[in-house]
Amino acid sequence: MNGQLIVIVGGFYGDEGKGKIASFLAHNRNVEAVARAGVGTNAGHTVVHDGITYRLRSLPSGFTAADAKLYIGAGVYINEEILLDEIERTGTAGRLFLDHHTGVITEDHIRRETESTHLTQTVGTTKSGSGAAGVDRVLRILTVAKDYTTLKGLTGNVSDAINDILDNDGTVIVEGSQATFLSVYHGSYPYTTSKDVGAAAAVSDIGVGPTRVTDVVVVFKAFVTRVGEGYLKDELSFEEAKERGWDEYGTVTGRPRRAAPFDYELARKACRLNGATQLALTKMDIVFPELEGAVHIDQISERAWDFIKKVEQETGVKVVFVSTGPGSTELIELS
Repeated sequence: MNGQLIVIVGGFYGDEGKGKIASFLAHNRNVEAVARAGVGTNAGHTVVHDGITYRLRSLPSGFTAADAKLYIGAGVYINEEILLDEIERTGTAGRLFLDHHTGVITEDHIRRETESTHLTQTVGTTKSGSGAAGVDRVLRILTVAKDYTTLKGLTGNVSDAINDILDNDGTVIVEGSQATFLSVYHGSYPYTTSKDVGAAAAVSDIGVGPTRVTDVVVVFKAFVTRVGEGYLKDELSFEEAKERGWDEYGTVTGRPRRAAPFDYELARKACRLNGATQLALTKMDIVFPELEGAVHIDQISERAWDFIKKVEQETGVKVVFVSTGPGSTELIELS
């Protein structure tokens, strides 16, 4: 038996709305588990469900599907205080499990990042401690989840658990963090995050082999945003971005996001790097206000269709999901 493994990754520089897509799929694919891959608490994922906005830095966004088991992979870094707070706020105690080897961020990691001028001023880090924890992981001195008494009831072998679900024909969603061009290998180095964050890295983070992947959903926003330093093609001034309604602010830092028009060349490269099989386009209601709240395919305007078709033509990958608002149900599925 072989189940379905759906990997969700960002296509640009983060903030594309991966959390919303994860939440939607968790409710619409009879999902047994949702697993969080990626870096750590330096990524903020926002989910709006049943009128409530959840801002998460550790929990998988698919927690909104009440029957889904939740996992955090060995390749991820958690902050104990943030994690326990999110479990309490979302009422997910009893169904969230960490891998024994999930890395734990300490105050020392946060201090080291905060004191680094290179990270805070040149790269533009979120000062979460995730990068410093990664350094200690490489040096093999990082403390991991199994070393903490307060986390003992939450730890287990995530790789075994997810592979068992797949062996029994179950469906699993893997939610990545950051995005393709923040990868330390394939992004705009050195203005990147501290590890690889593509689809291949996501399955490695949770301990599943690449041949088990059914679909890779690459999520693009209908315009490009970026927080921190680094090149951004055709970047708009903040005033122009605000005039277009493209002004946004980082979930973790509150910093204004830099904005630019959709980059087809970057999108094409992201699809190749991740082996994309499906695309999701988010914030379509911002660029095409007539789509606001739309849930049916016949509500898509001609000019929005032109954009969707151009994305497909330029990338060679089908657009399957069109997000039309912040809510987890404000979405049109095209397949």
